[in-house]
Amino acid sequence: MTVLHSLGTFLQQSGGGAGGSLLWLPLVATFAIFYLLLILPQQKRQKKWQQMLGNLKNGDKVITSGGIRGTVIALRDDHIHLRVPPDNLRLEVAKSAVVTVTPAEGETEGKGQKEKGKG
Repeated sequence: MTVLHSLGTFLQQSGGGAGGSLLWLPLVATFAIFYLLLILPQQKRQKKWQQMLGNLKNGDKVITSGGIRGTVIALRDDHIHLRVPPDNLRLEVAKSAVVTVTPAEGETEGKGQKEKGKG
């Protein structure tokens, strides 16, 4: 006996269509909970990360997934060139390896001076 046949037999014995729709309710509720708690937040993180990679520019300080910290010195389609201290080593890294970006030093200092002038 297949699962569908036994399910059909159960529905006929329980009174028909109204009972059948109640069987799907836990499945639909489980899917909705997974979507809201897992899939939707992951899509938001992915979109934010893609936007971060799109806004990369020369002079930005980045941290890669391997823990390498460096300054962006050249951008290409799918990879970037980093200058890594203390020996100013030049590395080519995939853009997808970038985890964190901090703005270039000039931009950070400019914002700090404006805030100091206000207060």
